[in-house]
Amino acid sequence: MGFFSRQFANVVEWQEFRDDMIFYKWSNNEIKKGSRLIIRPGQDAIFLYNGKIEGIFKDEGDYDIESQIIPFLSTLKGFKFGFNSGIRAEVLFVNTKEFIAKWGTKNAINIPTPQLPGGMPIRANGTVTFKVRDYVKLIDNIAGVRQSYTVEDVRLRIMTVLDQLLMKWISKEGKDMFNLQANSFDIAKGLQDDLDMQLFDSGLSITNFNIMSFNYPEEIQAMINKNASHSMVGDLGTYQQIAMTEGIASGKVKGGGAASDMAGMMMGMNMANQMMQNMNQNSGGQNTNPTSGNNGTRPNFCPNCGTKTGNANFCSNCGNKLI
Repeated sequence: MGFFSRQFANVVEWQEFRDDMIFYKWSNNEIKKGSRLIIRPGQDAIFLYNGKIEGIFKDEGDYDIESQIIPFLSTLKGFKFGFNSGIRAEVLFVNTKEFIAKWGTKNAINIPTPQLPGGMPIRANGTVTFKVRDYVKLIDNIAGVRQSYTVEDVRLRIMTVLDQLLMKWISKEGKDMFNLQANSFDIAKGLQDDLDMQLFDSGLSITNFNIMSFNYPEEIQAMINKNASHSMVGDLGTYQQIAMTEGIASGKVKGGGAASDMAGMMMGMNMANQMMQNMNQNSGGQNTNPTSGNNGTRPNFCPNCGTKTGNANFCSNCGNKLI
């Protein structure tokens, strides 16, 4: 008798466990006498009878269904196995981990902005994290009609509403269209709350939403980069001097040694002149050279380019009249 009962016994388990699968439904004609339930780490096992939850088991292990499971089922706790009969029940295995999915806008989203009448075309990408929160909703709305459910299924559902929600939160409160990354935390928080409501009826909950980057069209990005570089330099004259220096150092300034020497000399003269002007401004317009002035004496250094004068009446470097 015992030999025949073991012939029909089931091993109720999630054999092909996958990290990207949210749940798996074990289904058979019936669970026979002598069957066992195996719960692995990261899994919960839910017994279903006529579509209703009979019991939820969360501790990993290997259990004898007749002696260790049935006594804890709601309406089947007094069930007795017969020789040829068993329980016509289903077991839903739920993956309890947090799932991470990548997202990205399929097409550019045109965000209204006064600077561009047609809107600013923007793309974005990032990650979304979610997990199962409510087993009843999961069973009523998804597991009741499906044998399995994957991360990709959830990602596709999120993508159907993401573009509209992204437009909503970017446009809200007049966000700076040219510096959206600075507001990415607030935008992501709003998206997380809205997506959590979208998945509420599925028994899933969004635990984190992250925006990795916003992407502009190449022309707009080039303008943003150029504006940022000018803002860092601040003064256009200084920017030109830096560009000239980099050009000479890299060999981009062509024309032979004479051309480079002339460019370097002119730049040096301009920089020296700028330094002298700054010194005069800092001293309230007064001459900072103690040997020069309006008393007819010859200065030791040229006030125009800073070259040492010696006894000459004219600067040997720039030709400036010294007295």
